[in-house]
Amino acid sequence: MEHAFKQYYEGKRVLVTGDTGFKGSWLSIWLRELGADVTGYALEPPSEPNNFSICGLAGKIRHVHGDVRDLPALMAVFEETQPDVVFHLAAQALVRYSYEVPRETFETNVLGTINVLEAVRNTPSVRTLVVVTSDKCYENREQVWGYKENDPMGGDDPYSASKGAVEVLFRSYLKSFFLHREGFGGVSVRAGNVIGGGDWGRDRIVPDCIRALREGRAIDVRNPLAIRPWQHVLEPLSGYLWLGTRVHEDVERFSGGWNFGPADSSAKCVRDLVAAMIREWGDGAWRDLSEHNDHRLHEAGWLRLSCDKAHFMLPWSAVLSFEETMALTVKWYRYFHEYRDTNMYQYCVHQIREYTKLARDKEQLWAI
Repeated sequence: MEHAFKQYYEGKRVLVTGDTGFKGSWLSIWLRELGADVTGYALEPPSEPNNFSICGLAGKIRHVHGDVRDLPALMAVFEETQPDVVFHLAAQALVRYSYEVPRETFETNVLGTINVLEAVRNTPSVRTLVVVTSDKCYENREQVWGYKENDPMGGDDPYSASKGAVEVLFRSYLKSFFLHREGFGGVSVRAGNVIGGGDWGRDRIVPDCIRALREGRAIDVRNPLAIRPWQHVLEPLSGYLWLGTRVHEDVERFSGGWNFGPADSSAKCVRDLVAAMIREWGDGAWRDLSEHNDHRLHEAGWLRLSCDKAHFMLPWSAVLSFEETMALTVKWYRYFHEYRDTNMYQYCVHQIREYTKLARDKEQLWAI
């Protein structure tokens, strides 16, 4: 773990909202290995099994059970821990579920973010804020070119609309309060279609594949022709961590919104991902259920990000090919199912180190 991140995060007090989630648990592991003093704030893990529990994170970091919609409880954690760095990941993160619970989606994602921003505004110790949103924050016009950071925010479904609203909120706080705060850097980061080991979320294609493969049944695929820019969870996390270190070098240059996505060659149809999962697993089959879709629920057919800003200004770019992403993902699930009683925390650390070595081999600046 000896690379540029360690120089910044070692010894820092870091607060991660949403540490029980898929991305939040991986981020918490990485930060702990960098020597950070990590506090997590989140509700119960969103699935069973889940990466947070599998890795025993409750016994490795300081974890506080809480809801970002509860401002007094959130403020109490800020006051107690006096964080230097805040990563805000807590969210209702599922598009289809947002149709079932639109009010909860907006309250969690919008009100929850307002509470985090207020807590940061009233906690002078905070020097770095990273607000994690989604590629779905953009007004999706099904365009073939990638969305840039200054494109309009929007969203037809409740989840996407809530994430667009979060970006507007963040920009308002950044302009009104944070840019005038000496030594403070604030960024919002956008990524989508993140996959990897430890994800057991509802209505997500990789967990759906793993459950079917384990049970020896065909994988049900709703939208086999939908194109997505698939990326391993460690890809955007490396971008978030790297950006968090750089925003203080030039607050005006680096504060604001950033996209983190894979190479264009990693944009594949859902059926291509399913075929790769089956190939890496060793057997299996899938079936097309697109005729049975509820077409009242909007799902994007094509959405990708332009990452030119990250490529040229940080610089940062994705490390893994689509094939490497799939191999790393399936390896995790195979290891879990074969050795689930062993230390999965250490296997996550192993994959972080493996990924970091690949980044160093490809001369990624953060990994050198």
